Amino acid sequence: MKSAGETDILVIGYGNELRGDDAVGPRIAGKVEEWHLPGVRAIACHQLTPELAQDIAGARTVIFVDASVEIEGDTAQVVRLEPAPASHFHAHLGDPRALLSLAQTLYGKSPAAWCAHVPAKNFEIGAPLSAEAQKGLSSALDQLKALCVSIARQS
Repeated sequence: MKSAGETDILVIGYGNELRGDDAVGPRIAGKVEEWHLPGVRAIACHQLTPELAQDIAGARTVIFVDASVEIEGDTAQVVRLEPAPASHFHAHLGDPRALLSLAQTLYGKSPAAWCAHVPAKNFEIGAPLSAEAQKGLSSALDQLKALCVSIARQS
């Protein structure tokens, strides 16, 4: 049973919407919000900040979405995350793992977590999404919808 203010699934898409492929995280968060799935909430933001720890602690599952130059091809990769060691989070709050650790430290809760890494190539100001990022966006949305449905069935 959910407590007051708890979200089943929180999707946090982050990146700079003015810098080409870096916009993919916020765009995906916007698309997830348009699904209007029960128990699913999405946040689009420029960067990860400590203030997100409260939202993270209020979720049963959190899914971070970000552009990545380390992904080969045009398919998004969704991987499970664990909180960073407590000694690690102070210096790296822009890291999803550090925010999970911060949520645990401040609120006593760190939800199950995933990260969708979307392939990215172009981060120039004003550039549109590259072909790889567009395909990665579509791939990520398919994978996120399947993950959300799977998580909802387990609830």
